[in-house]
Amino acid sequence: MVMRNRAVWLPWALPAIVLVTVFFVAPFLLNVRFAFSSWTSFRAEITWNGLENVRTLIDQDLLANAVTVTVLYAILCMAIQNTVSLSLALALQRTSGINTVFRSAFFLPTLISPLAAGYIWRGLLAPDGAVNSFLGVEWAWLGEPSTALVVVAFIDAWKWSGLITLVYIAGLNSIPKSLLESATVDGAGLWTRFRRVVFPLLAPALTFNVAVTLVGALSAYDVIAATTGGGPGDHTRALNVVMRQQWGQGFFGSASALGFTVTLLVIATAVPLVWWLRRREVTG
Repeated sequence: MVMRNRAVWLPWALPAIVLVTVFFVAPFLLNVRFAFSSWTSFRAEITWNGLENVRTLIDQDLLANAVTVTVLYAILCMAIQNTVSLSLALALQRTSGINTVFRSAFFLPTLISPLAAGYIWRGLLAPDGAVNSFLGVEWAWLGEPSTALVVVAFIDAWKWSGLITLVYIAGLNSIPKSLLESATVDGAGLWTRFRRVVFPLLAPALTFNVAVTLVGALSAYDVIAATTGGGPGDHTRALNVVMRQQWGQGFFGSASALGFTVTLLVIATAVPLVWWLRRREVTG
């Protein structure tokens, strides 16, 4: 019976298995191998060198700063996107003509490529750009170490908040109205209903959105590359930015080590967080 069932589904699953193996599994395994190899554009040989790539990155003060920037950026993106998106979802929850227009407007940036979004905002935030002209100030939003990372995180939030908002709206609409009506009858105010009824029942949507925003921010490159390129100085040099710079300079082994570091960071951060959020869904 098992062999017969396998004969039924295997031909249908085989193309997907092949694609995943060729485009995900094989590149990942090769990246792991090259992360522990001496591979540069200056020599043809690829030799095993253990943790030498990591030591080199640490000695050059690249790894510690890149990890710090990446984690801070991920926390900022996760906090901003989920706060903004949940607020928008609460405001646009009801189905109406005007709300549909606003939902579509907030979703439009999601359709723009991250690089294009970054270039658009780089022009708007330039010292002689539209934002400074509108505010009547002279400020290098992307050139100041104190504001660059936060501004890039807001740009990332502008890019993806529309999608996160739709997930929250779906979660809000799945909450039984009878629960809210019962809470109202019991004398619960707006804030109490949200804290005691709405927010706990939004746990599945919250878990999904936190995981998506966190993983996306930890592996971010496009928006940072288009807006600051990792500057000013190294204040926005996230792991993927350093990895691209190392690759462009011909240090392929070091770039692979950074790529492997990104993978480990995503796993080490996202898995415990999602596990904790899923546990909260069950225990409340």
